[in-house]
Amino acid sequence: MSTAPISSVNVKQAVPFFGITNMEASLRFYVEGLGFVMKNSWIPERNNPDGRIRWCWLQLGDAAIMLQEFLPSHRPNQTLGTGISVCFTCEDALALYREFKSRGIETRQRPFVGNRLWVVPLSDPDGYRIDFQSPTDAPEESELEE
Repeated sequence: MSTAPISSVNVKQAVPFFGITNMEASLRFYVEGLGFVMKNSWIPERNNPDGRIRWCWLQLGDAAIMLQEFLPSHRPNQTLGTGISVCFTCEDALALYREFKSRGIETRQRPFVGNRLWVVPLSDPDGYRIDFQSPTDAPEESELEE
């Protein structure tokens, strides 16, 4: 009988950390639009004359993300979000889709079925791809009819 390595029982959660260009726009999207709750934030005391949040931890159910605004002098030249997709597994992605839509959030395309999952595809203000997914028996490549 083998036991699990310490690392497998010690690791609890993976939390995506997004470098962003505008904290206010991102908070509108994640908090007001998607319903995340800010659990922690950092407002630097030095070199922050406007007293703005520069980093935060946002949570939705058991899932979390971290956001940190780039200093203007440290913004990368590359397009943000390229090649990155964060998939949130949930009970009912279509219910979330309807909730997001009622808050003015637009999806990249209509929800569809892929890999036996309803997929609600979103992009945040910086281009990071966010998908909410839930299991389904609907046929592959189906799209939500409204």
